[in-house]
Amino acid sequence: MTVVPYQKDGVPASAGLSVEDCERAAWAFEPGDEPGRPRRRWRGAGAINASLAVALGTRLPLAFYELPIVGPLQHRAYDFVAANRGKLPGDKPYCKQHPDECR
Repeated sequence: MTVVPYQKDGVPASAGLSVEDCERAAWAFEPGDEPGRPRRRWRGAGAINASLAVALGTRLPLAFYELPIVGPLQHRAYDFVAANRGKLPGDKPYCKQHPDECR
């Protein structure tokens, strides 16, 4: 898994996303090295589950996320947290830590 801050120049475009897409949600992408197979990508809660699946070395987080009721509930929770993330405690934002790398 490679984590890339969207604030670095060119990152959103390299993933086929806009800056606005990246400001609204986290994203995760499959490497996409298999010819003829489309590269899967996940937004928001799906991206968190895909990242957990990679970190834990098991597909269980994605399998749980794909259950009919679970995914929509996780997206509601993710959207609430995303809308209020500025009010939550946490680390210094990437651009404050690395101002020379941001636009």
